[in-house]
Amino acid sequence: MIIVTGGAGFIGSNLVRALNSRGERDILVVDDLTDGHKFTNLADCEIADYWDKDLFQQRLRLGLTLQPRCIFHQGACSVTTEWDGRYMMETNYRFSTELLDYCLAQEIPLIYASSAAVYGASGKFKEDPSAERPLNVYGYSKLLFDQYVRRRLSKKSPQVVGLRYFNVYGPGEAHKGAMASIAWHLNRQILDDGEAKLFEGSDGYDAGEQRRDFIYVDDVVDVNFWFSDHPECSGIFNVGTGQASTFNDVANAVIRSLGKGAISYIPFPGALKESYQSFTEADIGALRAAGYEASFLDVRSGVSAYLNRLDAAK
Repeated sequence: MIIVTGGAGFIGSNLVRALNSRGERDILVVDDLTDGHKFTNLADCEIADYWDKDLFQQRLRLGLTLQPRCIFHQGACSVTTEWDGRYMMETNYRFSTELLDYCLAQEIPLIYASSAAVYGASGKFKEDPSAERPLNVYGYSKLLFDQYVRRRLSKKSPQVVGLRYFNVYGPGEAHKGAMASIAWHLNRQILDDGEAKLFEGSDGYDAGEQRRDFIYVDDVVDVNFWFSDHPECSGIFNVGTGQASTFNDVANAVIRSLGKGAISYIPFPGALKESYQSFTEADIGALRAAGYEASFLDVRSGVSAYLNRLDAAK
């Protein structure tokens, strides 16, 4: 059996679908379907069972008897504007520590989702404590668990891999609403009213020239599987393309794929000024040093693949 937490979510459901493509059917999905719309992400997948996140956590605390071959831990509150710290820490930190303790005790490989949000205000994006400066409680919850992992790992530990995702986009993210990728939002905006809306200049950047490391979800899935196939590798690794692109680049890629649309600029929201990352670019040196050699789709190719899949699903 393989367990995927957050399996009805964006990256989790893409992992489940890709596991099916690998011939895997004995999959336990753990999630919270309070938002029932997420079921559509699993409608075309084959799984062995579904457990609610609270049930899974309850059984962890009582002594879970399952012996999965691997756990892909994708479940989290990923709302970067959520400031309920008690909820965020219980959901992202405490649940993860309990899962790690179980995996260490039972010698089960754990591959989990961290986040580039741990870097926050830093100008460096390398897996080093000196670069870790989160700007919101979401980023802090992810950082705190990474620190917990660092303290617990030893040479005798089973595989534990933390993957610091940068800006992931692709199919299966519609339920995320405001937290969906800029590619998803720009596609909807152009289809609805013909304009892609980007922020005006801020933080020293011209309009639409804020830069992020955008990575297509299929590439993220491939990194997860590579580590699963290489159980000798443990540690915390950035997962990005290693090349930042501007929001204008993303908008132009959407416009090119749709064959229509224009860019307009809107005022930068004052509420985001203290917690917004204007620039991210993954240092993927550690990932390459671990042995991962595959290339990553650039924004133009990734957005084209994304919108083609959205169109095919209509």
